[in-house]
Amino acid sequence: RTSGSALSRLTCVSFGPRNRSIGAAAKSQMVTNCKNTVQGFKRFHGRAFSDPFVQNLKSSLVYDLSQMPSGTTGIKVMYMEEEKVFSIEQITAMLLTKLKETAESALKKPVADCVISILATAFDPEMGGKDFDERLVKHFCEEFAVKYKLDVKSKPRALVRLYQECEKLKKLMSANSSDLPLNIECFMNDIDVSSKLNRAQFEEMCADILARVEPPLRSLLEQAHLKKDDIHAVEIVGGASRMPAIKERINKFFGKEPSTTLNADEAVARGCALQCAILSPAFKVREFSTTDVVPFPISLKWNSAAEDGVSDCEVFPKNHASPFSKVLTFYRREPFSLEAYYNCPKELPYPDPTIGQYVIQKVIPQASGESSKIKVKVRVNIHGIFSVSSASLVEVQKSEEEEESMDTEHSTEKENELPPCVSNHSQSKMQVDQDEQKTPGTGEQENEEKKTSAEEGRQEKKSDQPPQAKKAKVKTKVLELPIENNPQWQLANDMLNLFVESEGKMIMQDKLEKERNDAKNYVEEYVYEMRDKLHGIFEKFVNENALSLKLEDTEVWLYEDGEDQPKQVYIDKLVDLKSLGQPIQDRYTEFEERPKAFDELGRQLQQYMKIVEAYKTKEEQYDHLEEAEVQKVDRMVNDVMIWMNSKMNQQSKQSLAVEPVVKTTEIQAKTRELFSTCNPIVTKPKPKVDLPKEENPSEPNGPVNTQENPEAQPSGTEQAAADGAEAKPDMDLD
Repeated sequence: RTSGSALSRLTCVSFGPRNRSIGAAAKSQMVTNCKNTVQGFKRFHGRAFSDPFVQNLKSSLVYDLSQMPSGTTGIKVMYMEEEKVFSIEQITAMLLTKLKETAESALKKPVADCVISILATAFDPEMGGKDFDERLVKHFCEEFAVKYKLDVKSKPRALVRLYQECEKLKKLMSANSSDLPLNIECFMNDIDVSSKLNRAQFEEMCADILARVEPPLRSLLEQAHLKKDDIHAVEIVGGASRMPAIKERINKFFGKEPSTTLNADEAVARGCALQCAILSPAFKVREFSTTDVVPFPISLKWNSAAEDGVSDCEVFPKNHASPFSKVLTFYRREPFSLEAYYNCPKELPYPDPTIGQYVIQKVIPQASGESSKIKVKVRVNIHGIFSVSSASLVEVQKSEEEEESMDTEHSTEKENELPPCVSNHSQSKMQVDQDEQKTPGTGEQENEEKKTSAEEGRQEKKSDQPPQAKKAKVKTKVLELPIENNPQWQLANDMLNLFVESEGKMIMQDKLEKERNDAKNYVEEYVYEMRDKLHGIFEKFVNENALSLKLEDTEVWLYEDGEDQPKQVYIDKLVDLKSLGQPIQDRYTEFEERPKAFDELGRQLQQYMKIVEAYKTKEEQYDHLEEAEVQKVDRMVNDVMIWMNSKMNQQSKQSLAVEPVVKTTEIQAKTRELFSTCNPIVTKPKPKVDLPKEENPSEPNGPVNTQENPEAQPSGTEQAAADGAEAKPDMDLD
């Protein structure tokens, strides 16, 4: 998902002498490289170059359109110093490549699939923000022709600037009803132009466009079988929804104030993101269902020997649920073709209603010479794309075994001797089975089909015939048939492979050019950064002017001979500069870090000196240490102290513009050496003292703790009574 503001910049591709720019980088070239910067190309998808819609738009474009070999619309630009014609599919692929790269950069993960928004249930392709811009541009072109004698459309750069200013003016008029100025300096032939317009004039100018708001709303209610009173709330999205005139007409139609709680620019992108989450196994979203529909009715037609030679059948009516599959049954002796088309061409936004041609191949008659039963599965998939997905031939096989007659599907068909499916008006000549794709398992069970009412009629007719006593056992075998698909306007495989290969090469060229530009930018950045630092924080560490002179020469070179050099030349130039600049950088870094390293070493020396002194004063904490070990620590501390004082004294006398006497790494190494030698000695734990073991006292005759076996111990009274009873015979009484 991409934010609306970013998306408006991303739908732009610019072609240069070395690479392509996509998105914001391309948007910035719309004036300077207008003939080779493409935007608004989505409208040309699926349209022939001869399409009236394309021809009408040509005059308002600053880039050139051209006809592709397949008859579709292409865009002519200069790329890599050569004239190239790219198809609309190629330009779109470039945009998707950039979006994929942007998404992967943000997610830190590879992106394998995406969701692309499609047309709504009811829409008007000729009513949008771009159409209002066109009306403004037309108005000012006419005004400037009279006022300044300027032919704006003859200068592509001027036309692009006018489009940009008109778009800004349109947005301002949505928030202000007063007169607003339009001023462009050096517009054409060094002439400054100016004008003004207010919202009321703009709405009057666009009255015919605003009148197109209501029909799609009315169509939406009709298709949904709803009344205005059934609508609880109206939410509007899209950039043009900010226009007060649009809001007023929607409010008037529904009788409700439209809500604008959603981000007008991001709503579609957010919907796509939600659909991505629904489809992805990595996300769990709240359970709810949406039903996509077929926006235009789809029919099939085929050649037939009966009637006028052509038969047809509507397989998916308007607003039929999708994805959805249906199985059609034909009876043929030889291969045959089907043509899919939209049967309401007036509703289509395109002049050609053809979807494609599909040839069912390798059809042969039965062994008996009769027509074979052919099952053809047609489908509108989750993407809304129609296809003839499979075809199969039912081969009838008879065994020699005799048995009682059975009402099988084959015997019924044979009894009626059905000819090939020839008519849309006689259901008795075709069977249509539906596959609603309720679950992944049930969606493909084509063999268990529902019979149409006509088929049931044939079975009832058969029941009136006298029963046969014996009949050969019938077995069927299903054979898959190959299908030759020829969808209208679809790229051929060889052309698709060529486009994929071409896109790969352009991606690589863009990458190489980016690396070359990055290498050049690194040199330029180093020149400016070092030049500032040499007169700032590095000033005390410079011993000669060689680097300053080198930087000045490099800056001049970058804007002259170094303007367009290979990547390696810039890399070598940067290495050359750093050979002079890095020693200065290192001396500055040493100056900053060396005191910290000395402080850490001094802290450790003080710590170990205190421990040695504590040992000498016979503190109990260290009286377990061996004298020889402590003396080793004392010697190490003294040696390091002498080394540190010597280095500090020498460094204090040294100039900052020359190499330091001692480096931070040496001080850190000395600190580690001191620690590894002294720390094991001073942290040696005291030996453990074993306490003398006590002798065990004589054990009593009875249990010591009477609670250990409470059940075995009698109560006090019982114990006394027992003792008395036992003592009586042994007592002498006086």
